[in-house]
Amino acid sequence: MINRRESFVRLGAGLGVTSIGLVGCNSFSGRLAKPKRKELKADLVIIGGGLGGCAAALSALRSGLVVIMTEETDWIGGQLTSQGVPPDEHRWIESFGCTRTYRKFRSAIRGYYRRHYPLTDKAKQLKNLNPGNGSVSRLCHEPKVALACLESLLVPFEAKGQLTLLIQTKPIAAELVDDSIRAVEVVNMETGHPLILTGSIFADATELGDLLPLVDCEHVTGTEGKKQTGELHMPDKASPGNQQAFTMCFAIDHVDGEEHVIDKPTGYDFWRGYIPNLMPAWPGRLLDFTYTHPSSGLPKRLGFNPMGSHKVGVINLWTYRRILDQSNFKSGNGFRDISLVNWPQNDYFLGNLIGASHDERDRHIARSKQLSLSLLYWLQTEAPCDYGGRGWPGLRLRKDVMGTDDGLAKYPYVRESRRIKALTTIVEQDCGKENRALVLGKKQSQVQAKRYHDSVGVGHYQIDLHPSTGGDNYIDFEALPFELPLGALIPQRVSNLIASCKNIGTTHVTNGCYRLHPIEWNIGEVAGHLAATAIANSVRLQAVWENTKLLSSFQAFLRKTGVETSWPPPQTRRQDG
Repeated sequence: MINRRESFVRLGAGLGVTSIGLVGCNSFSGRLAKPKRKELKADLVIIGGGLGGCAAALSALRSGLVVIMTEETDWIGGQLTSQGVPPDEHRWIESFGCTRTYRKFRSAIRGYYRRHYPLTDKAKQLKNLNPGNGSVSRLCHEPKVALACLESLLVPFEAKGQLTLLIQTKPIAAELVDDSIRAVEVVNMETGHPLILTGSIFADATELGDLLPLVDCEHVTGTEGKKQTGELHMPDKASPGNQQAFTMCFAIDHVDGEEHVIDKPTGYDFWRGYIPNLMPAWPGRLLDFTYTHPSSGLPKRLGFNPMGSHKVGVINLWTYRRILDQSNFKSGNGFRDISLVNWPQNDYFLGNLIGASHDERDRHIARSKQLSLSLLYWLQTEAPCDYGGRGWPGLRLRKDVMGTDDGLAKYPYVRESRRIKALTTIVEQDCGKENRALVLGKKQSQVQAKRYHDSVGVGHYQIDLHPSTGGDNYIDFEALPFELPLGALIPQRVSNLIASCKNIGTTHVTNGCYRLHPIEWNIGEVAGHLAATAIANSVRLQAVWENTKLLSSFQAFLRKTGVETSWPPPQTRRQDG
């Protein structure tokens, strides 16, 4: 591989994309655009710089590969940074159930706060510091801290020219020869400058599986339908356009006694009166504290109080995704609570990002932004308060947290991607607790998830499907602690492509538990090691999976590097405190 001196520079750095573009050339495969473009070459080309992409880059780089990684926004880190979502994790995360590198990354985030923030002595001494003390996660933190930690991991490889990081860059075309990707053409979204990226192996770590149609990789979108998969909770009909809601997240604080009410959003009147058309039925208006409880399907009231405990509702939305808790910081330093708004009320399910024209995508993103801003305006002016009155005018949009001019995340929080048709497809019968029990003819208390001979990781999360564009309300039920089969990362036909994000071989249903932060990192980490193993042994990716000896050696190597490939026995699992 060649080391290009010019590859030290992040193309587009400092140009400041403030929101998703999702515009560009039409997707196509085949002959690349002419005239001849500048070419960069690497062992592994990663398209997409989210958590999966970053983990893939790190494991490949540590294996000695030369790597190119692109990222559509100007922040690497995906759902943890540009989408603004603190990590959704399982209840054993502090002890086991993730890779060693993911655990080190989590420790680095805590260390960043200890080194750079005025923590109280008590907070500084907490082994499992939770900067925001949010109830959704044991590690609620600001997006920019995760960004700083990720960048610090990659900088040494950039400095010596082993890594080329191309931000604000997206794929527009690809060339294949005999089912093998020869090159991908990308364009810098700010400058319009194109590049040809060539490599031995390519990884799709984009949030939407954007590389898959460009390289003619067979894939699935939306719902497969109960007839095809036999899954207990799969919607009856196959519908490629029936996809989960996406969300434009934002962050707020509260300054009591001050007024920070934003201008009335242009879409406010529509969203204020909007009643979702879902089945089972939504209990009323979307902009309200009553919603459909995901597991029970019954109407539930949510609480909200930025000044203390809530009197009404099952949880306090203020502390649910709080990413800074002022009690963790020394007084007099100006720190306030900051809460991340990723709630049922700003889920957007009136259109898709996949399968839509560029104009349609832009329109849906604009409408979803109006929904989020309308939710904020409603909270500031009309939301019922526990202690009487309406509205919290002291709520302040924290644009600095997201690093954007409009205060909204740089990229939509995406729950569902294109999914490859893989060597192994994970179905609900493998990991859904109720469905697994029915298949095995056992009580739910007696079943464990399917054990895969090719397991390369573990994870756990509730199967959590948000309302969909096809009119499905929440589909939410218990999953078993599961394994990650290597075959789910490898396409059936394209020989040098690895799925490295939410685009692995899951179904619409099982995507609901395989899409979260720790498992995405696990997927990416394995992808980087898989690329290095295939290159070192001069074999196809599929050969690592097919050859029993090579597969066993690969799994042993992963375990040695800290990738857990099986769960400890249930009786030994003690929930983290």
